[in-house]
Amino acid sequence: MLQWPRDLCLCLQTALHLAVHLNQPDTVQALVQKGASRMLQDRHGDTALHVACQRQHLDCAHCLLKGQPEPGRGPSHSLDLQLQNWQGLTCLHIATLQRNQSLMKLLLENGADIDVQEGTSGKTALHLAVETQERGLVHFLLQAGARVDARMLNGCTPLHLAAGRGLKSISSTLREAGADSLLRNVEDETPQDLAEDVTPQDLAEDPFALLPFDDLKISGKPLMCAD
Repeated sequence: MLQWPRDLCLCLQTALHLAVHLNQPDTVQALVQKGASRMLQDRHGDTALHVACQRQHLDCAHCLLKGQPEPGRGPSHSLDLQLQNWQGLTCLHIATLQRNQSLMKLLLENGADIDVQEGTSGKTALHLAVETQERGLVHFLLQAGARVDARMLNGCTPLHLAAGRGLKSISSTLREAGADSLLRNVEDETPQDLAEDVTPQDLAEDPFALLPFDDLKISGKPLMCAD
């Protein structure tokens, strides 16, 4: 019998959420077969699949994506892989932030939109991969067909982010994939402009320039969202 921790009760999580949280794929499969909804969201807006991606429970994610109810057990509750939680993140965004290529591959194979934008600043998985500063993750998404010049709400492409953080190897990977170094964001800056602005002294004086989730500045300059 599953023991329901008090903190999970306060999160309004279902039995399916709990089974994923505890990494019990057999229980997840049984619940799905009995008709448990895979679309219900907890108080954070997370479905059971969001939780599986957050906790990197690959087997549970497999069960959620592949499972179907038994005949007569109700609708299939088909998953919407573009569904965002209250932070604006889809499952693919979460898997990218977790740097988990196996989960990312599984989601993409099951229909996740590789270029879907998160709901706060309009980043795609490729933008987030750049922010993790892992070249292999960037390469994986490019090979999977990610749009190299996808734009955030402020007009920044992944190359803007890489150039503004002084990530030379990732910038090179993006350019090799066809990224345009002359596209301008809403501040009228190109990736080339940002790359020219970054010096080792800048990075030493402003360590926040290298933080992976710094949405507010590039090279010390504030970014503004497009109207």
